[in-house]
Amino acid sequence: MAAPRLILILGDQLSPHLSSLAEGDPARDRVVMAEVAGECDYVPHHRKKIAFLFAAMRHFADRLRQDGWRVDYYTLDQDHQDLTDALLASRRDSGARQLLVTAPGEWRLLEAMKRQWPQKLGCTVRILDDRRFLCTTEAFRDWAEGRKQPRMEYFYRTMRRATGLLMDADGQPLGGRWNFDKENRKRFDGEAPPPGPKRFTPDATTREVLELVEARFPDRFGDLQPFWFAVTEEQAQASLSHFLDHALPHFGDYQDAMDSGDDFLFHSVLSQYINAGLLDPLAVCEAAEQRYLQDKAPLNAVEGFIRQILGWREYVRGLYWLLMPDYREENRLASHRDLPWFYWSGETRMRCVSEAVRATREHAYAHHIQRLMVTGNLALLLGVDVKQIHEWYLAVYADAFEWVELPNTLGMVMHADGGYLGSKPYAASGKYIQRMSDYCGDCPYKVSSAEEDNSCPFNSLYWHFIHRHRRRFEKHPRMSMIYKAWGRMAESKRDAILARADTLLEDPEHL
Repeated sequence: MAAPRLILILGDQLSPHLSSLAEGDPARDRVVMAEVAGECDYVPHHRKKIAFLFAAMRHFADRLRQDGWRVDYYTLDQDHQDLTDALLASRRDSGARQLLVTAPGEWRLLEAMKRQWPQKLGCTVRILDDRRFLCTTEAFRDWAEGRKQPRMEYFYRTMRRATGLLMDADGQPLGGRWNFDKENRKRFDGEAPPPGPKRFTPDATTREVLELVEARFPDRFGDLQPFWFAVTEEQAQASLSHFLDHALPHFGDYQDAMDSGDDFLFHSVLSQYINAGLLDPLAVCEAAEQRYLQDKAPLNAVEGFIRQILGWREYVRGLYWLLMPDYREENRLASHRDLPWFYWSGETRMRCVSEAVRATREHAYAHHIQRLMVTGNLALLLGVDVKQIHEWYLAVYADAFEWVELPNTLGMVMHADGGYLGSKPYAASGKYIQRMSDYCGDCPYKVSSAEEDNSCPFNSLYWHFIHRHRRRFEKHPRMSMIYKAWGRMAESKRDAILARADTLLEDPEHL
């Protein structure tokens, strides 16, 4: 009989339809899965994120064993520093001469697999395409070729045509429009009670993981309890059904809203399950489409939800692999200030920021507007070092893997790529947060003022950002009105606003 092969499955590849498993043979090959210290520590990952991935990995290993696979599973307390340590143990025990692995989602790991692992492991390394995505990296490269600014909206239309999702028999978008985003910007009015995500009680396997994480990372950022995440495919499917039945009908209207009384509103909280492999992205989109076709959810909700997966998720993954590794070094706005400590502590008088950090600490989750227009907007206006804010987002959210998090942070949040991903920076004053949330009512800062000592920091920092980047953005067609408004202000008011911002920038820790 031929020598066995090793099949490495990473923590975000928990799918029975993985390309490496499809290539393998349960009667011959061994699966290797490993909880390693290096992957926990290269950024200080949220404790709940670590627990989620380890619990899901252990449950997936059990499923593979039930399906007839031999699984070498290495736990964190076996103290393997990196993946090659664990693989070496299995290779020596099995005599394997080849490693099969589905391509990872991080450039650093793929480069190590290609350039270092064959020599370290003493065997060939065969890297297979990750077929869980709907657009291959090659197809995205072909689509982007020749486009000076490959915008997501046009990529999304290409994907709609390719999949047939929300398309009529004549190849036109249902409802006559590709995008219903203008209908998805309502402030939450409290009339429809948010259902919250589906919650699960940890079983014995998950409880063992929670005890391990508590012991190993007692001082790491993030609340470990209560732990209610889905950790199996069956639970993730139940979470999807719960969202479709109870939250999707209102998702569209309130997807940009923020409310201090509810951290989830009508969001799906499914991205971590999709990114870890517990849910198939196309199946999720098709299930949402069926709710519209069955008249159980409005088109603006279904289209907005599908766009996040079919459009944005696939788009940022394509950009990541198109532009790496140089993309990670971009910093076109020369942002170099240190990330304020309150991003970890939540100890700031800015209520919107403290609420976003609190939710992040408790859930390893905050929805996209909290990330983009609160913590992200503030980092942009302060000029926070791009790598520091990137590593913060990567560390604190359970759905954050570099392929999806880096383009969102560097391109969308920080505009560090000069507009390649987004045509203009997502900078806003406190008025946006006031319009979309109830945060400002109980905040000690005054959202109606920009120059006073108690004025909302977002206001003066916004105008300071506009002022200091005038040369770059003044002629931008989508920002010319902003500069005209700045120019119409009395010089004394502009000076007062800039002085207020300078005071904040001198000591942002005390915002």
